[in-house]
Amino acid sequence: MILTSGLTLFGIGLLAAAILGIASKLLYVKEDPRIALIENSLPGANCGGCGYAGCSGAATAIVAGIAPASVCLVADAETSAVVAAIMGQEVVQREPELAVRDCTGGLRATDLFHYEGALDCRAAHLLYGGSKSCPEGCLGLGSCMRACPFDAIHMGPEGLPVIDSTLCKACGNCVDACPRGVIGVSGMSARLLHLNQTTDCLAPCRQKCPAQINIPRYIEQIKAGDYDGAVMTIKERNPLLVTCGRVCPRPCETVCRRQYVDETVGINMLKRFVADRELRSGVHLPVPCAADTGKRVAVIGGGPAGLSCAYFLRRLGHSPTIFDAMPALGGQTRYGIPEYRLPKADLDWEIQGILDLGVEAKLNTRFGRDFTLESLRADGFDAVFIGIGAWQASGMYAEGEDLDGVMGGIEFLTAHALGQKPETGNKVIVVGGGNTAIDAARTCVRLGADVTLMYRRTRNEMPADVEEIVGAEDEGVQFKFLAAPARVIGDENGKATHLEYYEMELGEPDESGRRRPVKKEGSEQRMEATLIIPAIGQKPDLGCLYDDNEEGTCPLETTRWQTIVADPDTFETAIPGVFTAGDVYTGPDLVISAIGDGRKAARSIHYYMTEAAIPVPETTQKGMIPYTLFKEIDSVERKKRAVLPHLCHGEERNCTFNEVEGPLDEQQALAEADRCLRCGLVCYDRDEPFLAEERETTPDS
Repeated sequence: MILTSGLTLFGIGLLAAAILGIASKLLYVKEDPRIALIENSLPGANCGGCGYAGCSGAATAIVAGIAPASVCLVADAETSAVVAAIMGQEVVQREPELAVRDCTGGLRATDLFHYEGALDCRAAHLLYGGSKSCPEGCLGLGSCMRACPFDAIHMGPEGLPVIDSTLCKACGNCVDACPRGVIGVSGMSARLLHLNQTTDCLAPCRQKCPAQINIPRYIEQIKAGDYDGAVMTIKERNPLLVTCGRVCPRPCETVCRRQYVDETVGINMLKRFVADRELRSGVHLPVPCAADTGKRVAVIGGGPAGLSCAYFLRRLGHSPTIFDAMPALGGQTRYGIPEYRLPKADLDWEIQGILDLGVEAKLNTRFGRDFTLESLRADGFDAVFIGIGAWQASGMYAEGEDLDGVMGGIEFLTAHALGQKPETGNKVIVVGGGNTAIDAARTCVRLGADVTLMYRRTRNEMPADVEEIVGAEDEGVQFKFLAAPARVIGDENGKATHLEYYEMELGEPDESGRRRPVKKEGSEQRMEATLIIPAIGQKPDLGCLYDDNEEGTCPLETTRWQTIVADPDTFETAIPGVFTAGDVYTGPDLVISAIGDGRKAARSIHYYMTEAAIPVPETTQKGMIPYTLFKEIDSVERKKRAVLPHLCHGEERNCTFNEVEGPLDEQQALAEADRCLRCGLVCYDRDEPFLAEERETTPDS
C-alpha cells in the first residue's frame, strides 16, 4: 500500500515536472538585461518619488521607454548619464526645479467656520472649500508635508508650509496633495513664462503692476536685508529696474491697501533703492539663462518693449538680435526722457547688462530701408518681434503749425538728446498736459527760456505725474489753463511769432472721464513765442511697413490710430510668427507697460518656436480681482511715508541737467519696507500692539 502510494506520488511528480518543463519552453519570458544594469546604477532609495514602485519599477519603465534616463529624483547627473549610456541615449541636463509656495496667509487668514473634520487639506476642501476665508490660500493642515517622501516640508509658525530647498527633489507629490494649488514645482524658465493667475496669491499691487512683478516678495527681501535677492525677484519680470525706479508713475501704488491707513507704501522708491545699489556697485548680478535652443529671433526696435522681449528670449535660451534705427538703444527712455530724470550713463549701464547676456544689437539700421520682414525670414530668423514705438507727433490741427519755429514735443526732445541743440529763443509755449509736455517745458527752462505751458483743461485733469507738474512749477514754468491753440501767426519770413488761442470752459465728461473742454466764442487772444512745441500726443510711424509699389500695401492689419492689430492674449499679428508689443501696439503708454508686454510677447514667441500652440490659461488675470479691493483695514499702526531726497535745489536745477531726485538711504528704505502690509488676496499683516489688545479683550472660548 505504502509502495503503491509512493509510486503514485512519484509518477505525479514526474508528470508535473514534464508539464513545467514544456511550459517553461513555451511561456518563458526573457528579462531585458538592461533592467538589472539600470537598477544597479540607481541609488536604491526605493522612495517612490519618481512615481514608480521603487527602483526596479523605475528601471523597467526606463527600458520600456516610458520614463527618461533622468527619472530618478535622488540620483545626481552622473547617475543619469550612466543610465543613458546603458540605453544608448544622450542626457540633456534639465533645469533645476524646486517646490515653491505661493501663499502668505496662514494664521492671518480668518476662519469662516470651526472645522472638526479629518486633518487633511483635501478632506477639508471638500467641505465648502475649507474653513479659511481666502478662497485660494493655504488650509494649513499639512497634507503636503505628509506627502513629501524626502521630509523637505514642515509647517512653520505662521501656519504655512516651509520648504527646505536642500532636501526638495521636485517630485511633485506635494503639488498633487494640495487642493488649493498653493504649492507648485517650477524652475527658472517656468517662472519667467508664468502669467498671473486668479488662483495665485496676488496682492492688489501685484494685480495692478503691468509687468506683474512680485512686489510683496521683493519688499519682504529688502526688509530682511536681502537686497540682491530683491533685485533678482524684480529681474524675473523687469530688466530695466534702474530706469523704472526713476520714471515709473507707479500704478501699483494706486491700489496699495496701506492708503486706507495713512499713505501708500513707496513701492517704486524701494525698487530704486535696490536697483541703485546694484548700479553703484558697478557689477551686474549674474542672471541665469537656459541652455541654447538654436532659435533666432529678430527684435525690431530697441526701446523698452524690444529690450524686454530680447532679455526674456535670451533667458529662455534663444538668440535675439535687436535692430534699431537710432545710434543707441533705449527708444523713448533715451530720446524722450531728459537727463535730469534719467541719466544716460545709468541707462547705458542697464542696457549693457542685457547685451552681456548674449543679445546682439545692430544700430543705425532702419526697418523698411535696410531690411524687411521677407529679408529677415531669408536670413533664417525663426520669429520676428516688432516694437518700433510711437515716434510721430500728433498735430495741433491749427492753422500755421507748419511754420518755422513750431516743433513737436518728441521731435524736440529727440533733437536735444542727440546733441543737436534746437533753438528755443527766449519765449517758449508748450501745448499739452502730459509728461512729454512737462519734459519739454522743463528742458526749455534749463536752456534759458521763459516757458508757458498751455493746457485746454485745468490742472486737476492733467495726465502728467503730479511730481512732474510740481517740479515744473518749482522751476518757473508758467501754466495757462483752459486755453487751446487756434492758429500760429508768423512773420514775412515764415517764422512763428505768436500763438493765437481760445479760452475754454469745461462741459460734460468725455470717454476718458474728464470734463470736455468747450471753446468760448469770441475769446481769441495772442501770446508771443519764439518757439511753439505741440506735445498733445504721439502715434506710430508705420511707413516702414508699406511696400514701395503703387498700391502701397501693408502686410499687417492696422487701426485708424496707426497701431498694429494683434491677438490681445498672444501678441501675434496677422502674419504667423510675427509678434508686436509696446506703443506701436497700444499707442503711447507707460514704460512699465511696454516692459510687461515685451515679456508676454517673448513668452508667446517661445511657445511658437518650441510647441504647437501658445497656451493662455482660462484663469489668467486680466483685471483687478473685485473681492480683494476692500477698504476696511484695521489693527494697523500709522507710519510716515518716506520722501525721496532732491539732489538739485532752487536755481541750481534751472541751469543744469543733473539728476533732480536721489534714492533712499538704507535706513529710510528699511523703514519704508516695514510699512508694507505683506498683503495676499485678502490677508495682510496686523501690528502686534493691536493684536495683543485683541487677545486681552477676547473672552476664552
